[in-house]
Amino acid sequence: MSYYNTIDGKGLQAAGQVQIPQREGAEWLVGVGFRCWLAGYDTGDIACWETGWNEYNRALGPERAKRAVTELACWVRALRGCASRKIEYYPYGCAGFCADECMAMSLIAASQHHRCPAMQACALALTGSDLVDPVIEAANAFADVLQEADQRLNPDAVTALSAISRNAAPVASVAGRG
Repeated sequence: MSYYNTIDGKGLQAAGQVQIPQREGAEWLVGVGFRCWLAGYDTGDIACWETGWNEYNRALGPERAKRAVTELACWVRALRGCASRKIEYYPYGCAGFCADECMAMSLIAASQHHRCPAMQACALALTGSDLVDPVIEAANAFADVLQEADQRLNPDAVTALSAISRNAAPVASVAGRG
């Protein structure tokens, strides 16, 4: 069984991962949603997406979760479509987040707090490409839906998560195009 298929909740504790102790809140939803959607696209296993859906449904309720997950899927699809490099992620059960997961959280936080240069920088870092407009548009739509669901990321996440994530080592990755 590869790391990609470790979505069953057991996960791995990798050396150097960023520790985010709370398994709730806006940052957690963005990180775990990003992780589950990447794993789902990579493996084609619907269980990955179901795991992500269950987290959103638990946190937001079915109506708000449906809207949020729809925008999450659009954002991750746009990101994968624009990426010219591998996007990395940890298995579902990991307590921390890797550099790309943290950068994704920073992108959504930057969107919610209207920090356009930071959004651009995060999108460029995630895609490895100058083609970031579709990613930013989809990130804005996702950030707006989260905000409407009372899930506002901390403004400090814009810089703090991206800064501490530079030392994290991922255990799984997914091809940028899919």
